[in-house]
Amino acid sequence: MGAGSLPMAAVLAACAEEGAGAPSSTPMPTTTTPPPSTSAAATTVPPTTVPPTTVPPTTVPFDPATPWWLQGNYAPVLQEVDAFDLTVIGALPPELDGLYVKNSSNPPRSDSPHWFFGDGMVHGLQLGGGAAQWYRNRYVHTVPYLGNLGFGQGAPSGANNQSNVSVFWHGGRLLTSGEVGFPFELQPGDLSTVGAHDFAGALAGSFTAHPKIDPATGRLHAFGYGFTPPFLEYYIVEPDGTMSHREPIDLPRSTMIHDFQITETDVVFWDMPLVFDLQLAIEYINDPSSGVLPYQWQPQFGSRIGIMPLAGGAAQIRWFDIDPCYVFHSVNAFRRGPEVVVDVCRLSSMFDPSTAGGLGGESSLHRWTVDTVAGTVTDDVLETVDPGDLPGRDPRRVGRDYRYGFLTGNRENAHTVELGGLIKHDFVSGTREVWEPGPTRHATEPLFVPTDPTDLADDAGWLLSFVHDDATDQSVLAVLDATDVAAGPVAEVVMLQRVPYGFHGTWVPSDS
Repeated sequence: MGAGSLPMAAVLAACAEEGAGAPSSTPMPTTTTPPPSTSAAATTVPPTTVPPTTVPPTTVPFDPATPWWLQGNYAPVLQEVDAFDLTVIGALPPELDGLYVKNSSNPPRSDSPHWFFGDGMVHGLQLGGGAAQWYRNRYVHTVPYLGNLGFGQGAPSGANNQSNVSVFWHGGRLLTSGEVGFPFELQPGDLSTVGAHDFAGALAGSFTAHPKIDPATGRLHAFGYGFTPPFLEYYIVEPDGTMSHREPIDLPRSTMIHDFQITETDVVFWDMPLVFDLQLAIEYINDPSSGVLPYQWQPQFGSRIGIMPLAGGAAQIRWFDIDPCYVFHSVNAFRRGPEVVVDVCRLSSMFDPSTAGGLGGESSLHRWTVDTVAGTVTDDVLETVDPGDLPGRDPRRVGRDYRYGFLTGNRENAHTVELGGLIKHDFVSGTREVWEPGPTRHATEPLFVPTDPTDLADDAGWLLSFVHDDATDQSVLAVLDATDVAAGPVAEVVMLQRVPYGFHGTWVPSDS
């Protein structure tokens, strides 16, 4: 199975085979590297009125001597730019009044031992009045970036992390987050870095890249996992940004926990057999090019779902066993009487040497139904053909019964992880709509922005997704009507700089 046949979430394993031994200093063509210890000078790009040209499908050359995450549209961009009054093809909905921001892995020297281990760079696009007012991209000024350290210079923790996975808006702050360590605060007006954020000293460990905001209370729920005890901590942050609750949750070992979920009354964790190995971690930090990863697939430890009260109370957590598997991303969860329902993008394994190249196993969209009275779990397979990953949903439906989820498709490619179209999955009927952007175009994570606060239908909104065209090497921000995904974009904003494939984004309303 080639890397490109895996869902987006599975690419963490790819460096164990592809490019692990490739020279980390391989330069990318036609780029100039700025000194990473200081931010590259912002380049002001004049607006353009030239629409993108239509080019017949092409095959993008692949250099087997260069890791896939350092070529094509995975390759970093090495300039920070400011662009104003961008060209719009179609008509931007006037109710889109705010800032769209997406985080990405962007090594300033065009070298990185893996796609996940580049320095954080955010790409922001301000929309309003039916216009694309400005675009900026900025490095997150973390300790590794300012110190020109790259990945592997000491164990990541605190401010010593690349903060390159996600970005979220809460408590009047725009925060980036990585897999481990503290989040970093940015100024939404120009995306400059304020600094590491530890919630006035309340945060001591790591902070998740996937916090959840309860739409009823405005509280942000999050967690962090660690390499040493406590292996898991749970946090509650009030609407004003104050961390009001922090408690450890007892786990027998350190495992990779990338995501979790909430319902109106519950916190839902999953503990899976992707186990941290301290000796392998030391070897990897000493030599990141070795391809040795600090996590191992150990299915003998099994997988389980943990459910505890949303207000906290780790002593009350209940664990329910399921078949060994791994989950990077979940779509949503909700409480239905005695049942807790969780929809996830499931992998049958991760870093399993018995699979091709040690990559992730088979991918599928699953629904777990946990009967908290009977103590049973029903595990239903919802989709196996291009099941999708990098999911989103209406933020007003987080933790509530819902109908629609929005995911990123994946295409077969033996050389790289190839993204595809956008998927609208109906969790009530089991049907789906798909927008295919074209053979040389690739969509990224769909972000849902509600249209009208009085319209509570969970497809009443717009989907925002950066789309790249291999044939023109041009990126656009595509805006789709979530009620009619298959119809394609109602508008595309032409980006004046290529936007590399990134991870997760957020929306900051102008009136917030």
